[in-house]
Amino acid sequence: MADAEDVAQEAWLRWSTVDKSAVADPKAYLITTVSRLSIDWLRKVSGQRKVYTGEWLPEPVSTEPGASERAELADSVEFAMLVVLETLSPLERAVFVLREAFDLPFAEIAEVIGREEAATRQLAKRAREHVAARRPRFEVDRQRRREVTERFLAAAVQGDLGALTELFASDVDLISDSGGRAKAPLRAIQGVDKVSRFLSAISNEEAAQAFMASLAAAPAKEFAFDLVDVNAAPALVVYADGRPINVFAFVIENGLIKTIYLVTNPDKLGHVTNR
Repeated sequence: MADAEDVAQEAWLRWSTVDKSAVADPKAYLITTVSRLSIDWLRKVSGQRKVYTGEWLPEPVSTEPGASERAELADSVEFAMLVVLETLSPLERAVFVLREAFDLPFAEIAEVIGREEAATRQLAKRAREHVAARRPRFEVDRQRRREVTERFLAAAVQGDLGALTELFASDVDLISDSGGRAKAPLRAIQGVDKVSRFLSAISNEEAAQAFMASLAAAPAKEFAFDLVDVNAAPALVVYADGRPINVFAFVIENGLIKTIYLVTNPDKLGHVTNR
């Protein structure tokens, strides 16, 4: 989020100093500037991701209650969708967003990224196929997704392992991102048995307190769980003295939890609402 804000700020600074009389189409100028700055940034951080400790996940961001009902927003900022977009090349991602989210003509996108229109169409085709092959099949009924998340929260708070495992799909997996800065598995955990065993280690009250304490950047007196809208979908947030220290985001298919995304890296929790 901070990087996106930096890109927007840099684009605004360039716009504020440019000779406006030389700009025939301000909208096109701003789209081109933001897109090229974003592509440069994505290329710069791609090397950093290769030496990142453990799995790398996007940054969770709190969204206003009810935002999940706006399909056009939810489809673009869903946590699992962002995970998929991170696997695209910088150019593929730029073309995909400009075409799918903003519906720009290919001729305009080609000018933005500095490629021929035919090459731009090919980039879009590859990006669409890549996303279609990897994008989870979200539960359409958002109320149902909230109910499943509420059941997960209740089972976690009560330490009811049986109730937790009943919520899992047979091929459930848990992917965590600590960046080496908090306690969390460095590799994905796959299968009901392994995911259940990991959660069982933190399901009783004493173990849960110890686990949450290990996630807190500083000693805390009070820990709490809450259901919060994150990336336009319900998520479970763990708080230490009102500060978010952990986010559980879910992919839910056919009423069952298919994937659990666990973000514990404190550097990525700055845009999750305090309690």
